[in-house]
Amino acid sequence: MKNASTPRQAADGRPGRIGSILFTYGILIFVFGISLFPILWVVMSSFKGNAAILGSPFALPETISFKAYAEVFTQYDFQLYTLNSFIISSVATLVSLMIYAMAAYIFAKFTFPGRNIIYVLFTVTLLVPPHAKAQPIFSLVLNLGLYDTRAALALVYLSMGLAMSMFILRATFTGIPKELSESALIDGAGFVAVFRRIHMPLAKTGLVTAGIIMFLGHWNEYFYALLLTSSPGVRTLPLALGFFSEAFSYDYTKMFAALTIVVVPGIVIYILTQEQVQASTASSGIKG
Repeated sequence: MKNASTPRQAADGRPGRIGSILFTYGILIFVFGISLFPILWVVMSSFKGNAAILGSPFALPETISFKAYAEVFTQYDFQLYTLNSFIISSVATLVSLMIYAMAAYIFAKFTFPGRNIIYVLFTVTLLVPPHAKAQPIFSLVLNLGLYDTRAALALVYLSMGLAMSMFILRATFTGIPKELSESALIDGAGFVAVFRRIHMPLAKTGLVTAGIIMFLGHWNEYFYALLLTSSPGVRTLPLALGFFSEAFSYDYTKMFAALTIVVVPGIVIYILTQEQVQASTASSGIKG
């Protein structure tokens, strides 16, 4: 005697379910393709000559040569621009992360008058366009005598990740059980010890996520780098690409090599930390 199939089993075997799965995977493959293909094409073209790029743009390179990368670094000071971007982005990220972590800890674990209003004022800065703050920032940098310096960019970048970092870090600290802090206080630990030895290690995922988001934002920032600098010695990579677009207008190989140098580091950093970033973002959405 054959067993009668349940309604759930019958529904699972319907052609409509198979079509839905195929449609979902089709959309995912399409989005993945249009997102990844331009990057792969730029990287692939950086190993081809101008004739090959113009004649068969979608063909694979016949040989792998790093000559264009070597010329970009040696002839156009790209090592200096890379160092500038790394120093400015790293310093701004580390300092701002330390400040935002302490502020987020206070907002998550302590109650004081006006806490919610102040937090809203912090996070609402996410809605303010960067260009709207250009005039006061430019005037402030000039009055401080920091125009055309790495310090000017680092100071401006300090505030750029405020809203997103506070949102992520506050949710991260909120998710840490308060019993841990209470136990440490009973054992004689002070405020700084509780924050540094208990909450900071447990908030590692949120700290990494906020740090990566800020670092990539600083690494790719162009507008303020153009506004606050003028000499080649303090140019960052995105700004250097803008100046080199004319120089590379007929040398596509070097242009694509320069683009690869700017784009690939951020992609590699995200790939190496994507699990922590996704986990922290998901927990922030649930706990926040």
